[in-house]
Amino acid sequence: MEIRLDFEAKENTIYEFKKVLLPEEDIDILEVKTIEENKDYISLELSCGNRKKIFTLKNYTDRMVDQKTVMVKAGLLLLFDKVYPWGALVGVRPTKLIRRYLIMGYTYDEIDEILEKLYFVFPEKRKLLIEVVKKENEYLNPKGINMYVGIPYCPTRCKYCSFASYEINSKLGNYYDDFVKTLIEEIKLTGEMLKDKDVKIESLYFGGGTPSILKEKDLKNILEELYKNIDLSHLKEFTFEAGREDTLTKEKLEILKEMKVDRVSLNPQTFNEKVLRELNRNFDKKHFDEMFREIKRLGFVVNMDFIIGLPGESVEDILNTFETVKGYDIDNLTIHFLAIKNGSTLIKNKYRITEIESQRIEDKIREVVEEKNLKPYYLYRQKNSMNWGENLGYSIEGKESIFNIEMIEENQSTIGLGGGAISKKVEMIDETRFSIVRYINPKDPYMYICELKDRMKQKEELFKNL
Repeated sequence: MEIRLDFEAKENTIYEFKKVLLPEEDIDILEVKTIEENKDYISLELSCGNRKKIFTLKNYTDRMVDQKTVMVKAGLLLLFDKVYPWGALVGVRPTKLIRRYLIMGYTYDEIDEILEKLYFVFPEKRKLLIEVVKKENEYLNPKGINMYVGIPYCPTRCKYCSFASYEINSKLGNYYDDFVKTLIEEIKLTGEMLKDKDVKIESLYFGGGTPSILKEKDLKNILEELYKNIDLSHLKEFTFEAGREDTLTKEKLEILKEMKVDRVSLNPQTFNEKVLRELNRNFDKKHFDEMFREIKRLGFVVNMDFIIGLPGESVEDILNTFETVKGYDIDNLTIHFLAIKNGSTLIKNKYRITEIESQRIEDKIREVVEEKNLKPYYLYRQKNSMNWGENLGYSIEGKESIFNIEMIEENQSTIGLGGGAISKKVEMIDETRFSIVRYINPKDPYMYICELKDRMKQKEELFKNL
């Protein structure tokens, strides 16, 4: 596609936009002319072959420097008669755009108008987006940081998974003991790195993989070393992902409670046991219910995750799953639309997502969250997902996950420990822009063990001015 403009614009973002939202359109030459530009309005004419559209919009350039670039992208949807619920928004984190507009001085009403007139976002999506941002703003704190600990082992590897995850009974599972020793060493080295820094860790999250695959003695040892070596006195929440019921025991839950973990994520993904077996995921409903009762007895804040669009699931299966959810006293509910990601078995098998009756599913989810008085508090979007839908986190008032909010918004620096953990250094450039430098630990447990000391030096460099 050749782009001909009579003004300067970020052409690379236009190419990417076309690739994502109009992949099937064969555009030889896109020509854009400025018909009128004054203090009140901007009017652009877009043409491609025998197609032509004029896009006229209020002039926001007193604060919005990229308005004409966005108008070109949104204008492509007009030119080719494309209508999407999220309109011209293609970013993974649309909430960050809203926050940027707030910093620029726009009101929520003005932002709603921009989302409607410039981005063509449907009313229900605009309402959702603004509602989530208002809730996030109650928690965001750029002066704090968060910590993530990655355990890259699972009992089996689910076919849709693309995370740092290795089966405990595989060859890499033979390095389990050395992995635990190395993680403890990294905890100690991180403590040394942070010792003289004014660092306030506000949220701590154990993810993976499946952290609850740790043996009881190792789980307790790792948690004790964290408290011994790292200042966790400013923690507002401590979350442990116990996603797989087949790795949970009452003793492990009691250890978590003893070590001041206050949030547990128990993630069935679906209650259709046949589909779970096909996805290489073990599930025992009786044991699941036993562990859920224990989690509630011990007083944890509990989250459940579900995935919509799993292979082999019908609409009725999905509706049945959410009807089953009604029977659980949960504090948080996280709903993902299946995304086919590089590294998963599904993409290797060339699986393609099929469209399903999303309206019936959305109605059922609305029924569940209203019955349980759960409100949306964070969202993000994923490419290669069904309907390019949004992944949403719902919560009872006051039980929102600070870690989820801060990670999605990339508002705090992150110290990552363990296999595949991502460290991030977040620094503000000016009022509306910030830079993010990432450092990723090796996913492979063997490489993590071998490279820890050299990698730690690089992490110390990354955080030297923290």
